[in-house]
Amino acid sequence: MNRRRLRDAAGALARRAAWALLLANAGVGLAETPSEPRALPPASARSLPRWRGFNLLEKFDRDRQNGPFLEEDFKWIAEFGFNFVRLPMDYRVWILEDDWRRLNEDALAQIDQAVEWSGRYGIHVCLNFHRAPGYSVAPPAEPFSLWTDEEALAACAFHWAAFARRYRGIPNERLSFNLINEPPSLVDGPTYARVVRRLLAAIRAEDPDRLVICDGLAYGVFPCPELEPLGVAQSGRGYIPFGISHYRAEWADAAHSRTPPAWPDLRVNAFLYGPVKAEFQSPLRLVGHFGAPSRVRLRALQVSGRVRLRVWADDRIIGEKLFEPGAGEGEWTRVVFRPEWNIYQNEYDRSYAFELDRPAREIRAELAEGDWLLLGEIGFQDAGAATERVLPIRNQAWGARQSEIRYDADDVEHPFRTEKPFDREWLKTEYVAPWRALKERGVGVMIGEWGAYRHTAHAVTLRWMRDNLENWRDAGIGWALWNFRGPFGVLDSDRADVEYEDFRGHRLDRKMLELLQSY
Repeated sequence: MNRRRLRDAAGALARRAAWALLLANAGVGLAETPSEPRALPPASARSLPRWRGFNLLEKFDRDRQNGPFLEEDFKWIAEFGFNFVRLPMDYRVWILEDDWRRLNEDALAQIDQAVEWSGRYGIHVCLNFHRAPGYSVAPPAEPFSLWTDEEALAACAFHWAAFARRYRGIPNERLSFNLINEPPSLVDGPTYARVVRRLLAAIRAEDPDRLVICDGLAYGVFPCPELEPLGVAQSGRGYIPFGISHYRAEWADAAHSRTPPAWPDLRVNAFLYGPVKAEFQSPLRLVGHFGAPSRVRLRALQVSGRVRLRVWADDRIIGEKLFEPGAGEGEWTRVVFRPEWNIYQNEYDRSYAFELDRPAREIRAELAEGDWLLLGEIGFQDAGAATERVLPIRNQAWGARQSEIRYDADDVEHPFRTEKPFDREWLKTEYVAPWRALKERGVGVMIGEWGAYRHTAHAVTLRWMRDNLENWRDAGIGWALWNFRGPFGVLDSDRADVEYEDFRGHRLDRKMLELLQSY
């Protein structure tokens, strides 16, 4: 071992001794405080409390921010009446010189401090690898794959073992581990469970009883049945519809920001799925009296891989369109390459029209092959009409099947209708019910992230938030807003349509705060 490594090791031992002394003095893993910290409810993989709180982002992405956590966040979160924080973190902030096996004790000491503050203020803290060795939901892609490469999996297990060893003895009501942030839709349940088993073995070798929470499948949207025998809790997401939660988010595809969202809204999903997503596949159906000659127009915003769009009028195909997004110039307006999946998901923002040469009672659009296509609007110009009737498609709900759209040419104001809207009941049936069922089978459940970005109208945001909060309250499920300070949060969100009040030098969204406090 060279001199530098001896120095690093000595420093690590010294810091760990100081941390151990802190825990010993606290008795139950908490720093001594002038006043007694709030008691927190018991927590286990079979039964999570209905925690309510926030994500704190100081270390979630080394390339964007990597500062120490702030004690005032913990203090104010407790003062506002909340009892949970999730710390999404990038493993690169605590390694030295990009060496997976060398840990930076100075960075880890800052995480120690956050754990200590959570105990001081009576807040449960959940440690999450937002970027794990071998996987991140955010760019850049990792050089190795957690899902397929042994080297990446071994490194991830090494890191979780180090955290388990470091925080051994802190009770589960105070601390939990959230292993991997939002496994992608292309990772199936058996693959995910294999990775989780390996990480669990590393953790349990150091701390057999540590509470572990695993995000669900498809970026956390749906529970993973294959995890149920493993003795872990599961965490969902509250970003449905994506067109509300991520409207005009700079890191999201521009196709998600073409039309300002509404809530509630007609139940028309912008995603049209093909056979690659067979579990979600359903046609877009317009039902009514369609004269001839007339024209239906579909506006394609974004296309994932090679797909074939097919349009029917009753039992006749009236047109097809093959989309083949790739590099360079083409029909698309912007090339979007996803290296993690080796696929092009180019933005098109282009309309395609299909002619009816005889009357029909139904127009149907489907993907005959491929992954998915994102729609922006439907237009229909009836026989003899001077203008086109347009239906904006505002909501982008991952995994949602299409509903029947009724067209009434005689209705001047609302020619398009759906039998049911996108609303609280839809969220409850499609996205809360699976988590509630998992909870009833004896698995702890929570929503680890949710919220709406600052460009979504405040009134729309609050209506949508209330519907989510009521559903989760009724299901007995806790949640953590992304974030506390920042464009999703209650402080310094920089929304253009909010009348903020001053809060200790910060801009407080009082309406959002009071809504959250009421649930």
